[in-house]
Amino acid sequence: MAKTKHLNREEFLKVVEHTPLVSIDLIVYNLDGKVLVGFRKNRPAQNTWFVPGGKILKNELIADAIRRISKAELGVEFSSLQAHFKGVYEHLYPDNFADAPGISTHYIVLAYEIHMTSTIIEPPPEQHSEYCWLTPQEILDNPAIHENTKAYFKPVPTEK
Repeated sequence: MAKTKHLNREEFLKVVEHTPLVSIDLIVYNLDGKVLVGFRKNRPAQNTWFVPGGKILKNELIADAIRRISKAELGVEFSSLQAHFKGVYEHLYPDNFADAPGISTHYIVLAYEIHMTSTIIEPPPEQHSEYCWLTPQEILDNPAIHENTKAYFKPVPTEK
């Protein structure tokens, strides 16, 4: 795999302005069937409750991204064998990571469910200021949970 050159802030903002980003969201269930959500510190979706996740990097295989994102977001590395594909989602935000005016963010999200077999998890504080475990119904009922997270627990609409 080729080494990825990291973009500086201005270069990445141009990417966000002109293209969708591909990301992975992790819907992590504990032994009680509750889902981990964190209160986001960063844009987009700042100051809302959201499931952990992150961008897939250039030349990064999905299996490698799941390992990297789970380690960075959850403090525990999960393999792609432990992650069950839920579906593809689109997330549209009116803002962006840099809070630059007039630039929205568009994600194509690959959602994966992880059912933990242990209760040991210590999510790092970089992305979320606090965490909690909620049932899917509590997620749907809570107005502080971002609508893009709620979408993971709603029935899939069928086209007519």
